[in-house]
Amino acid sequence: MKYLLDKTDNTPAYLQLYRQVRDDIVEDIYPYNSKLPSKRTIADELGISTVTVEHAYALLCDEGYIKTKERSGYFVIFRTNDGFAASADKNSRHIHVPYHQASSKSVEFPFSVLTKTMRKVMSDLGDTILNRSPNTGCLELRDEISLYLKRSRGIYAEPEQIIIGSGSEYLYGLIVELLGRNQKYAIESPSYKKIEQVYRASDVKYDMLKLGNDGIESSEMWASNADILHVSPYRSFPSGVSASASKRHEYIRWASKDNRYIIEDDFESEFSVSKKPEETLFTNSAKDNVIYMNTFSKTISPALRVGYMVLPKHLVPTFEEKLGFYSCTVPTFIQFVLAELISNGDFERHINRVRRQKRKEQTEDK
Repeated sequence: MKYLLDKTDNTPAYLQLYRQVRDDIVEDIYPYNSKLPSKRTIADELGISTVTVEHAYALLCDEGYIKTKERSGYFVIFRTNDGFAASADKNSRHIHVPYHQASSKSVEFPFSVLTKTMRKVMSDLGDTILNRSPNTGCLELRDEISLYLKRSRGIYAEPEQIIIGSGSEYLYGLIVELLGRNQKYAIESPSYKKIEQVYRASDVKYDMLKLGNDGIESSEMWASNADILHVSPYRSFPSGVSASASKRHEYIRWASKDNRYIIEDDFESEFSVSKKPEETLFTNSAKDNVIYMNTFSKTISPALRVGYMVLPKHLVPTFEEKLGFYSCTVPTFIQFVLAELISNGDFERHINRVRRQKRKEQTEDK
């Protein structure tokens, strides 16, 4: 083994180990069905506790890279050349889970915190909140989103890559204008109905690709001649299907051919109970061809009507040239409120509170 832990790195040891083992699995150093070194072996070699190794292995289990067999150890279930986790039944059909069952019982943002922040922004900024927003969104909010994505999702994106808009469907329309109406799109079936409605209203061609147990069925995806794949890897609505690690890497392989793009809809991923940020296609893709999307509808309130997308760097000049004249559709005041909530920590405290509650509910259900 060649694992090394950097003691000068602030990243926890279990995350450093997780990333190294994951990379070895993806690179086929540990092929499908092979057994990983025991917790004790790695712990002794690195001079760390077996608990640290166990945490790293637990994350790999959560994300579908490995599975544990009682009294036998940990085995790789990730396969580089196919699109499904080995633990899934290829022939079974997905049973749709009602979406409310997949969501936390209580995710409401504290109203008192929201109103306090609104009063603070009005008091501190005065009539500045009446100024017109820059077309791509206020720099204050884009700065805070950039920092938040870096620490919470592992996404390194400059503020100029971030576009603010009034909800997902508005941003879907901008993407069509950016990538072109002559392109063919592919979406999950079933999927959030407004995705299809926007593409239909935009008069673009699109394929509906059937979801299986762990994401879009491989046969349908590779048979499609689409140029853009629109997916919700964390949890697709309304089915509740989450893409496995194998499937996420398959999406990236699909997009590596020709000039394809992926639109990654990451709605509600903040409330994952995983001990580390969920992997994103944006960070895993080496081709700079993933548009990352998210909103504040679930984390704060759908009434705010605020979403954002992160563009690949090479598309930023194209966006400015083709769509830079579009005015931002989110009021300046609301943008400053969101920036303050992220900056002062209230936004992440709320997310962590919900995640703790979900973990507690999960434990009680066992």
